[in-house]
Parts: sequence; C-alpha cells; structure tokens
Amino acid sequence: MLKFSKQTMLMAALLAMAVPGQADDWDDDPWDDDPWDDDVSAFEWYGFIEGAAGHRLQSNPVIGDDFSLGELRLQLEGRYEGDVATWRMKLDGIADGVTDELDAELREAMVSFPFGDRTDVRLGRQVLTWGTGDLVFLNDLFPKDWESFLIGRDDDYLKGTSDAARISWYGEHINLETVITPLFEPDRYPDGQRLSYFDPMQGDIVGAPPRLRGVKPPRTAENAELALRLHGRAGAQEWALYGYRGFFPQPSAFDPESGQFTFAPMNAIGGSLRGPLAGGLYNLETSYYDSRDNRDGDNPLLPNSEIRFLAGFEREMVTNFTLGAQYYLEWLQDYSALRRNWPMDPATLPDERRHLATVRLTWRMMRDNLIVSLMNFYSPSDDDYFIRPTVQYRHTDQLQFNAGINLFGGSDASTFYGQFEENSSVFARLRYSF
Repeated sequence: MLKFSKQTMLMAALLAMAVPGQADDWDDDPWDDDPWDDDVSAFEWYGFIEGAAGHRLQSNPVIGDDFSLGELRLQLEGRYEGDVATWRMKLDGIADGVTDELDAELREAMVSFPFGDRTDVRLGRQVLTWGTGDLVFLNDLFPKDWESFLIGRDDDYLKGTSDAARISWYGEHINLETVITPLFEPDRYPDGQRLSYFDPMQGDIVGAPPRLRGVKPPRTAENAELALRLHGRAGAQEWALYGYRGFFPQPSAFDPESGQFTFAPMNAIGGSLRGPLAGGLYNLETSYYDSRDNRDGDNPLLPNSEIRFLAGFEREMVTNFTLGAQYYLEWLQDYSALRRNWPMDPATLPDERRHLATVRLTWRMMRDNLIVSLMNFYSPSDDDYFIRPTVQYRHTDQLQFNAGINLFGGSDASTFYGQFEENSSVFARLRYSF
C-alpha cells in the first residue's frame, strides 16, 4: 500500500465533493445487473469519481480517530458485447484518508454466455444476490461488506464479490440457479480498525490492534460453497426454494488450540413467497441453519443451529410516499445445552430468540431527483436500535449528492446494535459520473 497524509486525502475527498457530476442508473434494484440487456453497443465504458467523508458523533476511545470515512474513489467499468459472450469488468481505485493508503478493488471480471436454448452461464468475479428482505438476509449467504454499509458508503458496496460460476436454467414453469464458489469468501465485518465491536472473550468493546481476523477453511474441493435456488410463479405469487452448503459467513467459531476465530461449517435450507396484497406487496421468507459441527448445541465455541423467519409488507400510502415494514426472528436451537455450557459471563449469553422490527419510510420528490428515506431497526429482545436517515439529491444526470446518519444505541454493549453505539456517524458523498 502507498502511504500519504491523512489530512491531505481528507481535503481531497471533500474538494471532490465540489466537482460537478452524474448519477448511476436509477433502477429500483441497483444490484439487478443483467448482462443480457438489449440495446448496447459492442463495447462501452463508463464510471464515476466520488468523494466521501464520515465523522463520528462522539469520541470512540478504542479507535481514536474521529473520521470513520474519508476517501476519494474512482470506478471504471467496461463491457464488451461479442457475438457469443458478454465480457464485463469493474475496477475501483481508492485513496483512503482513514488508513492513509492507496488501494484497488476488482469488483467484477466475468464473462456471460448462453449454453443451449435454456441455460445461461456467468463465470468470474461477480456480485450475487437473492432473497426477499430489505437489508435483512436469510437465504442470501453470498458475501456482504457490513463495514462499508455501517460507515456510509453507497449501498451497492454492502454486497461483496464472489469468484464463482453461476448457471441459470429456465424451464417452462420452474427455473434453477446454481452457484459454485470454489474458494470460500466470508463477509467483511467490523474488525476493530474503523469500527469497534464487542468481544465476548474479553467481555468488552475492543478495537485494533489486533484486528479481528478469521482463519478461512483450507482451499480444498470439499470446502467449496454450493448454493441452489429453485424458483417460479404461481399466478401472481413468486416462490423460491433455497439450499446452501458452506460456512457461516462471519468468524463465529473459536479454536482454543490456536487461539484464533474460524468459520464454522454450515448447511442451510429455506423458502420464500412474494406477491401482491391489499394494494401493496408482501414477502415471507424462512431458513434453517444447520451447524454441522455442533448439532447438539453443547459446544459454546461453535455457533448453534438456528431458525430464521421474515415477514414484510410494502405499500405506497400516498403518491410518492412508501411505507415498508418487516418482522424478523432468529431462534437459536438446543438453547438449554448452550446455556448449560456457556463458559463466559452469563450476561453475554445471547437470547434464545432475537426479534427485530424494521420500518422504512421513503418520500420521492421533484420527479425522483430528491429522495428522502428513513430506515429504522429496533430489537425489543435486545433493546437496541439502528436509525438511518438518508437524503439523495440528483442535481443533473451527472451529479448526485448523498448524505445520512448512522445512529446506533442500546441498553447493553453486548447486543448487535448496542456494540456500535460509539461508532455512530454522519456521512456525505458526492459523485460525478461519466
């Protein structure tokens, strides 16, 4: 990594926010990136320059830096439409004023092509997503970048990348998607460098150094990830069945011999429904996580199996004003065994059932050039919350401004959102697209 002055790069990021510029495509789903779109030239390229800054709302003694975000980002994206295949590449270059580093990230490098009349194949680095939740994921076990989301980067960066083969088969009434990821790719999670977190081993909020590192499983064929989705329609209803074999996406296991965190093996099965209801759209989703190495739940150093359930509803209440609400449940299995063998402070023992309610309010104005949104997460079982108001303003087809607040809180530092209370921040971004 190249080093440079933090003050210089923070100023560069802020100065970049004064450059006139362009928004990306304004699709309802920014992750719906179909390589088979019509009306494209044989080759095209585009990108953006973005300045971003984020500042904590209070001091964080274990981090010591008031800035959680300060970067200048250049993204270049190219696409070549051949006679048989479509090639795509997306590369980000980042000047990061928080870490004082220059970095690069290959977001996409893939080829897509048909295989027969009913099958499409996509090979290479790509962003993958499925499921029905709004910022709540059950059967979508593809990598997430939680750190990017929690410091205020664009929501696109919540989705991580996978080096994978995606094979989509389209039948008369049902469709099958198969995703094979040869090398396990975990989530990007708060590791103590930008965001502090609660360490149950120490019973306290901690930061780097040392950074939280999870030891990935060995690179063998047996440890490849396999994800399946069988889906279709029944009238106006969309249904899907899911299967997964791989690992928990965060380092939730601990190896006492090496003293390191690891990724526990898991299987998952689930299903979802989505369709119209009472002038809006409902969604139901459930999943069962099978902790393969801890099926009796008596090893507290490994995650327990669990059931997850989600119910949601979204409706436009008045013109341009939308209300969305969700109820989400995490239900730990074999809880009595976990409680009986818990070796740490009983106060850090997780609840058997974690309940979460979300409410999203969205108001679109000025022909969608101004969008104000408020996303609220509240857990009555943990008594913690995450409130995220945002504003998005498109000045021209090239210039887009975003700002928001990440506000965390809770009665206990060991809960999911409560641990991030001292990471609460305000952020702003300005993007020039070309």
